[in-house]
Amino acid sequence: MNKLVTALLFCGACVLAQPHPAVAIRNAKIVTVSGPIIAKGTVVVRNGLIEAVGENVSVPADAMVVEGEGLTVYPGLIDSLSTVGQPAAAAAATTQTNGGRGGRGQQAPAQTPTQAAPANPLAALAAASATPAPTVPRGPEDRPQTTSWVKIADEVSETDRRIESVRSAGFTTVASFPTRGIFAGQGALVDLLTGGKSGEMVVASPLGQYISVARAGGFGGGFPSSLMGYISYIRQLYIDMEHYKLVKDTYAKNPRGMQRPEYDRALEGLLDSPRILLPANRAVEIERMLKFSQELKQPTVIYGGRETFRPEAIASLKKFNATVLVSMKWPEKARDTDPDDIDSLRVLETREKAASAPAALQKAGVKFALYSDGLEQARDLQRAVKKAIDAGLSREDALRALTLSPAEIFGVADRVGSIEKGKIGNLVVTRGDIFDDRTRVEMILVDGRKFTPAVEAPAPGAGRGPTPTDDPGNQGEIR
Repeated sequence: MNKLVTALLFCGACVLAQPHPAVAIRNAKIVTVSGPIIAKGTVVVRNGLIEAVGENVSVPADAMVVEGEGLTVYPGLIDSLSTVGQPAAAAAATTQTNGGRGGRGQQAPAQTPTQAAPANPLAALAAASATPAPTVPRGPEDRPQTTSWVKIADEVSETDRRIESVRSAGFTTVASFPTRGIFAGQGALVDLLTGGKSGEMVVASPLGQYISVARAGGFGGGFPSSLMGYISYIRQLYIDMEHYKLVKDTYAKNPRGMQRPEYDRALEGLLDSPRILLPANRAVEIERMLKFSQELKQPTVIYGGRETFRPEAIASLKKFNATVLVSMKWPEKARDTDPDDIDSLRVLETREKAASAPAALQKAGVKFALYSDGLEQARDLQRAVKKAIDAGLSREDALRALTLSPAEIFGVADRVGSIEKGKIGNLVVTRGDIFDDRTRVEMILVDGRKFTPAVEAPAPGAGRGPTPTDDPGNQGEIR
């Protein structure tokens, strides 16, 4: 008898583990984003794709039916700049010394096994002197802080514990980028799947090259050691890239009698990137980076955008027809600051008005999207969006800034960002308006696979990885 019960339970578990060929959510309110709201309709997802959506859609006989009375269906939210999906060990492993991170195909020095210390003191001294000291980068040729060839698509992993927490907030997709160094590497659009293969998570790659100018070295740390040094290094690498491409193309057309060009993986990484992400928070930085992008002749997306509520920042964005990713980590006074420190009027104004930036951008007609910037708990993400809404952003525009707008910015609007036939079946089903405090996420579909939100979110900091922009506008000088 016990064996029979065990067998039945095992069979039942196997049946539950099999994904339904189709899922149909009927009689629900459907917010398509790209079109009008369907007050009472049906959406059918089959084999990971939206098969049909509308008011008079028939429910397939083989579909798992979800009764949608009182429910609202939205496109899965998209975090336009994130590190979710990257295992912490892989992120830490990119930290290397000097030119071992970059250069013309060279590898970082391999780690050697620990050996017993020589008994002879003279032998120990000789061994120590034979160990090469880490070199300090002296110029662009050393490729400092450069891993432009790194592709997050090769490193993405479902083992990142942040996935469940972020997904529980309604996010089905993230634009995940490496964030260490000046040229950090190439991002990928990642669906937040678990329980399958890591390769299934990648929707599109590469999305672009993440560039940072946050200075971490300082005096004696080698090149670059100042904002001017960072800018000159970035400029030089793109000059090198143009020359490298010219020589490669010339050699490919007629290699006979011509010395072949030396392979440079740092420059290959730049050539592979369809766009660049440049950091800017303050209005002066936004204008500086937009002018710089014209010089680099690269399609550019600005990230940070803390002062995009200022008219002069918006004027620069409109002048260059630029797009911007706005951080939802709204500025606050640090808890460990000296209470006697007096903040400048500009700092106080930025804290007060930063959350109004999305509304100002929307009113001015500037293309923008929102990103989490390290916020990982569902309640924190909801509060951040709500703060922008309270500061003037409409709910419809807030939803678009977290769905179709990031998809358009990264050139993937034909796959994600709205509820349309043929697009990927990424949906979030809620009881109530998605941005209301009391709204409950009932289920999430990622690639047509059903997930339920976490009953209890992980403790703050659990599985936490590096945030994309701890201070993207750390460009010094001007306060």
